[in-house]
This record gives sequence, structure tokens and C-alpha cells, in this order.
Amino acid sequence: MKAMLLNKIYNLDENITPLEMTDIPQPVPSNDEILVKISTCGVCHTELDEIEGRTPPPHFPVIPGHQVVGYVKEIGGNVTIHKIGDRVGIAWIYSACGECKFCLAGNENLCSHFKATGRDANGGYCEYMTVSQRFAYPIPDIFSDSEAAPLLCAGAIGYRSLRLTGIKDGDKLGLTGFGGSSHIVLKLVKQQYPNSKVFVFSRTERERIFAKELGAVWAGDIGEEAPEKMRVIIDTTPVWKPVVEALNNLEPGGRLVINAIRKEDVDKEFLLKLDYPTQLWMEKEIKSVANVTRNDVIEFLDLASKIPIKPEYEEFDLQDANQALLELKTRKIRGAKVLNIDK
Repeated sequence: MKAMLLNKIYNLDENITPLEMTDIPQPVPSNDEILVKISTCGVCHTELDEIEGRTPPPHFPVIPGHQVVGYVKEIGGNVTIHKIGDRVGIAWIYSACGECKFCLAGNENLCSHFKATGRDANGGYCEYMTVSQRFAYPIPDIFSDSEAAPLLCAGAIGYRSLRLTGIKDGDKLGLTGFGGSSHIVLKLVKQQYPNSKVFVFSRTERERIFAKELGAVWAGDIGEEAPEKMRVIIDTTPVWKPVVEALNNLEPGGRLVINAIRKEDVDKEFLLKLDYPTQLWMEKEIKSVANVTRNDVIEFLDLASKIPIKPEYEEFDLQDANQALLELKTRKIRGAKVLNIDK
């Protein structure tokens, strides 16, 4: 089968193509696994973190990709949840132990044996992959394959982030960074919290215009002060400066939720410039988001199908995965990016 392989850590720029198109053997499902023929796979900023070495290192070579949509081609002997021909999605959570206190409480995202799709196990930048039947999810019929792919990470992690803010209808919400996840969150907020104003902070004019098109009441640069203080802010950027700037826009008792698996080191000095009395005092909170659970994916897919919420996306062929990643790196973004595998 065709696969885009990552063989080592790279510092990605326009002269680097970290993923290599390769022919490798098609995987075979074990008793508890299904074999999925992949149709689409979303492109996520986490892939940049993997390529550039900010996450725990993958076992090289590895196939990236964790927003996978496809069709069940084969099933293992113990599989009862899915049947051949079913359309399923595979998210960032590839597996967890199922036995620790976190797993038993439904918090598999905190399990010490958590495995990530496309990092700890081969992901979806290829034609076929295997996964445990418990970590594949039915895709509602309302979504096309390309629409469904971003929902599996950008959507699910955005949904978890929004829940962790504790937002109530009427609370003012800030979104720092406006890519694949934030644009889905904005759509979700407009439906679930119609009396909440949304303020967007982004470093590109293209993203700010897009945010206003989707209903943001204000959109400005990362370092700008918004016209009103916010009860909650979600940060989805890969760097530290927006975190510090976001605290300036929180009201007393407000909460900042950081939706990023890692922060780049290029501006870590901003973290050291955090001024406690003006930026963090008055019972402001900072909370991180770690991965997603199975329930996050299941609940969000159901909610998104009922509203419905459909992401904006741009399509790329599998062999153009490097181009899609570079555009993500250089902030050439409008919604999500999706690889069309079965073309």
C-alpha cells in the first residue's frame, strides 16, 4: 500500500519534505482489530509537533495522521462492534490500558499507557490501517468523508476545550488562534450559547476576516486589547506569547484553557514575563487540555450531526501532504486541511 512515512525529526521549512511516499505491506488486523480502507485524513498542527520533535518521539518510521475516515475492509475474529463495509473514524486516542483509575472513570486521555494515532502507532497518511474495534467510531450519515475528518480531532478537542472552560450562555468567550479547531468551536458556540459574544485573536488578516464571517463580534491581532474583558478564553496557538496576552483580556475569576499538545520554544521568554499582579491575580485560572477521550469523540460526533456543524476545509492529494503541512506551518489556513486518500 502507499504511505507517507516520517523517518526522523526535521525542522520543517519550504526546502524540507519530511514525509516520503513509500510502498509498504498492508497491515493485518489482530483478533480485536479492524482493517480500515482509508478515504480521508485530516492534517493537524500536532503533526508539525511530531515532525519537529516537540512531542514524545515516535517509533520511526511512522505514518502520521489521526483524523481518519474510512471503511471497514476486514475484521478480526473477536470483533463484534463493527462489520465489513461500515464507515468509521479514528481519532488521536489510538488505545489506553482500560484498567487504571483514569480509564475506569472515563478519562482515558490521562492514562499513562495512552497511545496516540500517528505517533505511537501508524496513522492515516496511507491507504490502510488497523485499530482496536473500541477506538473506531461510526460516522453520522450527514457528513461527507472530508467533512467528518476534521471533526475527529479539531472538533473533538475543541468540544473538550469548550467544556473545560465551564462556559454558560451569555459568558464572553475569546479564541486565540483561528485554525481548524477554533472555527469549529465558534460554530458550536453560536448554536449552544447564542447569547455569548465571541472575540477572536489571530495574527493573520485572512483568519480575522474568516472569524467575522462565522459570527465573531470582534477580531484583532494577538497583542491587541479587546473592547471587552472575557469570562473564558481558549488558546490554540503553538507559542507562548498569546498565552500571556490572553491573560490581559480575562476578567477577574476568568479561565484560560490551553488547547495545545506542546508550545514551541521560539518565544518562551514570554512565559517568564508573566506579571502576577496584573495578569494572573484576581483568581484567574489557567487550565490545560490533554488529548481526548472516547466519549469526547462519540458525544461530539452526535452533537455535530444534530446541530449540524460542518467544518470548512481544503483538500489535498496524499502525495501533497508535505505541502499541506507547510501551509499549516506558515499559517495559510482557512478552516481545516484534509488529505483525500481514496482518489
